[in-house]
Amino acid sequence: MTVALAPVTGRVVSLADVPDAVFAGQLVGAGVAIEPSAPPAGTRLVDVVSPVDGEIVKLHPHAFAVVHESGTGLLVHVGIDTVKLGGEGFELAVAEGATVSAGDVVVRFEPAVVAAAGYSAVCPVVVLDSAPDSVAQQSVGSDVEARSPLFDF
Repeated sequence: MTVALAPVTGRVVSLADVPDAVFAGQLVGAGVAIEPSAPPAGTRLVDVVSPVDGEIVKLHPHAFAVVHESGTGLLVHVGIDTVKLGGEGFELAVAEGATVSAGDVVVRFEPAVVAAAGYSAVCPVVVLDSAPDSVAQQSVGSDVEARSPLFDF
């Protein structure tokens, strides 16, 4: 088993509670989501880190996929409908194809920009192509720090 780390600090929620049918229905895979905490005092950006060691195989301002050496891919999606922002409020910290370690910053985002556009900042973390309900849910309802264990896969 491999441990996926929390990509952001916040409260863990069930995918069923994500306001998007694709994630709520686990259509791309099982996982959990995190309602991000406000950015630290004096800053407007929240770091989003890689949940595992691997290669960034897809990178957008609002989402990225990282493939672990086991061949398993994880998707981290920063907010819901945030693709419509066209990158506004997001900064990329790495390039597509980069090799990252678990905990490395991949994207930074500004929750205030997401909120001002009327979108949810919830961050689904999904094991791509996994069976529905195949990711343990014991972290749901708890608060996590970025880079702390989130679930095993």
